[in-house]
Amino acid sequence: MRRWIGPLAFGLIAALAVGYAAIAAIPYGMMKIAMDRLGRGGINQMSQGALATPARQPVVRPSPDLAYSSCPFDLAAGPLEIMVVPVPGRYSSLSIFDAATDVAFVRNDVEAGGKPYRIIVAREGQAVPPGADVVRVGHDRGIALIRLLLKDRAEIGSLDAIRRQSTCRTVTKSK
Repeated sequence: MRRWIGPLAFGLIAALAVGYAAIAAIPYGMMKIAMDRLGRGGINQMSQGALATPARQPVVRPSPDLAYSSCPFDLAAGPLEIMVVPVPGRYSSLSIFDAATDVAFVRNDVEAGGKPYRIIVAREGQAVPPGADVVRVGHDRGIALIRLLLKDRAEIGSLDAIRRQSTCRTVTKSK
């Protein structure tokens, strides 16, 4: 019986180590998949996705009454500036997720007073423009996601020009 204690202990420790490594890696893998699916417009560029349908679901369980705009980002070249232009009379929100899928920031149109707003996403130590609302994240990569609530799917055509005014871009110098 004593001959089995060593291999059994080793097997248990190895299983725990593999399990922990898998649990630690899953959020990063999920974010990479999301960035690949949502990043068709490019990194550090806002893209407006088509409305979700049963055949087209770029993320798990997208809401059919929301129009999504996304900006997969990489802060390696500098901070990211996000300009959000809310659509009047419609609920919208900006959420910023880091590479570990943690929510770093959320603001909706009500909190913004229905007015356009600017957010700078940066790593600790990166210089940011003075007077900016700054969100510090612990990873270079992540996704900024704008959700726009539609009363009817057919109205997306009339609201699309306004939602396309929201942008994101790398800030290379302080302004």
